[in-house]
Amino acid sequence: MKKTVLIALLAMLAVSCGIVKYSFSGTSIQPDVKTITIPYVEYKALRVNPSLSNDLTEALKEKFRKLTSLEEVDVDGDLELVCEITGYDVKATSVTADEQAAQNRLTVTVKASFTNRKYPEDDVDKSFSAYEDFDATMSLDAVEAGLCETIIEKIVEDIFNATVAQW
Repeated sequence: MKKTVLIALLAMLAVSCGIVKYSFSGTSIQPDVKTITIPYVEYKALRVNPSLSNDLTEALKEKFRKLTSLEEVDVDGDLELVCEITGYDVKATSVTADEQAAQNRLTVTVKASFTNRKYPEDDVDKSFSAYEDFDATMSLDAVEAGLCETIIEKIVEDIFNATVAQW
């Protein structure tokens, strides 16, 4: 019993002193990192979706707000996540016997530049991409909002994991 209490106390001491950089949300944020800046996501893809930049920006902010204790600041955060949408494409993925598209795929690509001003070795500069398939008999306009919502969830999860969860 005394051994268990001692181990628990040592673990709490190690965490409070900043020796361990782990949290129950799965993030790996150093204790002295307190703020994050997430500017508006730029849209640089050729095909236009007018709400995608705003939806992605808000989803990123919400993810960091929910799963970290970081304070969001407009400029000069300890962490900065700058993203741009570089691809928004629809392509046929399967074709019927009479050479008509049976399935289409919407793919979104986002370039993310993550800067850790206190620990530059944690910086990430990477592209993330996700897709959803839809029946070719449906117009993109009819399914676009739902597809984008699912794609955004996937991309935000991937960006979060690659930056502060460091998976």
